[in-house]
Amino acid sequence: MKTFFVAATERGTVVTSARVALVVGSILALINYGDRIFLHGNMVTLDWVKLALTYFVPYCVATYGAARYATRHIRNKTRPSNESAPDCSVNNRDTIL
Repeated sequence: MKTFFVAATERGTVVTSARVALVVGSILALINYGDRIFLHGNMVTLDWVKLALTYFVPYCVATYGAARYATRHIRNKTRPSNESAPDCSVNNRDTIL
């Protein structure tokens, strides 16, 4: 579990997650609140809290995905040689589509 939090707080993870949150959050904010912000101008406190969450949720999802990938990658890299990793190759003929 400690490795997950280390991966989640690495500079690369934080920067990438912030970029994802900025792009995805902005698109969602325009869809959900664009008319209130630009046309009507009647945002209340609850709307501003929801708008902040619109950016926070994509940040959390991107961070979780990156940290989860990193911890699995580290775990598979440190696996003892007598254990074989599952075959996830594209050419695996036993894969059912």
